[in-house]
Amino acid sequence: MTTMTDTTAAVREFKMPDVGEGLTEAEILKWYVAAGDTVTDGQVVCEVETAKAAVELPIPFDGTVRELRFAEGTTVDVGQVIITVDVSGGAAPAPEAAPPAPAAAPEPEPSAEPAAPSGRQPVLVGYGVAESSTKRRARKPVPGQAEASLAAAAVQAELNGHSAPPVPEAPPAPPAPATTGARPLAKPPVRKLAKDLGVDLAAVTPTGPDGIITREDVHAAVAPAPAPAAPAPAPVQEPVAAVAGDARETRVPVKGVRKATAQAMVASAFTAPHVTEFVTVDVTRTMKLVEELKQDRAFEGLRVNPLLLISKALLVAIRRNPGVNAAWDEANQEIVQKHYVNLGIAAATPRGLIVPNIKDAHAKTLPELAGALGDLVSTAREGRTSPGAMQGGTVTITNIGVFGIDTGTPILNPGESAILAVGAIKLQPWVHKGKVKPRQVTTLGLSFDHRLVDGELGSKVLGDVAAILEQPKRLMTWA
Repeated sequence: MTTMTDTTAAVREFKMPDVGEGLTEAEILKWYVAAGDTVTDGQVVCEVETAKAAVELPIPFDGTVRELRFAEGTTVDVGQVIITVDVSGGAAPAPEAAPPAPAAAPEPEPSAEPAAPSGRQPVLVGYGVAESSTKRRARKPVPGQAEASLAAAAVQAELNGHSAPPVPEAPPAPPAPATTGARPLAKPPVRKLAKDLGVDLAAVTPTGPDGIITREDVHAAVAPAPAPAAPAPAPVQEPVAAVAGDARETRVPVKGVRKATAQAMVASAFTAPHVTEFVTVDVTRTMKLVEELKQDRAFEGLRVNPLLLISKALLVAIRRNPGVNAAWDEANQEIVQKHYVNLGIAAATPRGLIVPNIKDAHAKTLPELAGALGDLVSTAREGRTSPGAMQGGTVTITNIGVFGIDTGTPILNPGESAILAVGAIKLQPWVHKGKVKPRQVTTLGLSFDHRLVDGELGSKVLGDVAAILEQPKRLMTWA
């Protein structure tokens, strides 16, 4: 995949890459550099949102930014040049015209990602820059800050073992993020958190390594404020433009993850013949087992909840009924039987619904599955889910019970043949051992592709899941 070309001997172009499988476009969410900034091989220069996730793009060469071709918020086709870099090694050319990105962006937040150390290899697109114990190179200050530039030059000279130029009354240390004119250092999730909480990163005191602002620093900065919004784990929904007092409607562009989800659901609903079956089950014993596992040393530090045992129950049901773990190949008119289970978990995020999956979930022990579920959920909430984590799923669970919903008819994830919906677990009157007693009850709904999963097979799978949740000891007897 080629993402860069030479226009002259000194200027190189970086094109929008295909950061997924066959994606055709991506939206530029944030620029981390401006015209005149110095960049190094592997340094993240921007964050983009594809139809699958938000990812960071590292530049694959050293040089000085010459031009940003597109503004923040612009959707760019794969293959279009988004940034040009002068790699001649000379002084940065004076900006002849204002670059389109800073001119069109509505007062971008004064924050920046720390530059990667010189000589580091490029990182995989979508996975960010790996943590390193080496010293980060000081970012180039905002144009016009002469004293800050001299101070940074002095520090760089000392690190390289050369004599430093005279710096008038400037300490021989990199400028702190809170210094006037310098950009505070913070990672993308931290910048988003600060924006959601209304925190100015320039006023935050960093405690992370190399002066990086952490999530705890942002929360500490917002805690004393009398604002009613206490540190929230995540924004409620996608940002919507402010609504005027007399406005009767608001239009939100359909793009990114939400656009891809809409297209996939329409294609799935009108391609695969869906059948949905339901069963209501007493999960009182499962809930008791959840509480017991929380006290087990094998699960120390892991998140144990009903979804863990529901996931394990589905994996056991698939092993007993492997025909449900398949896909329909329309082009070759074949049923593709999968001998592995990549378990997808539907997750609601600020950018829309995504379905990352746990690779080879069938081979994991219960503690390993608990750890994988915890990592999947936390990564999705922080907006760090990679495109690779959402590819190759074979079956999905959607937990609509967290919203207080009893049941639903879920639509298949494209390329899969089954999806299990889990309703809310509620205390209800239930006939138990001949008497009406209060029991923990939930409703399960299984949708499946009727081209390759008939009613008998679908019923067996759903029945096995229900039987395990009613008598969780079957996890051992059926294993």
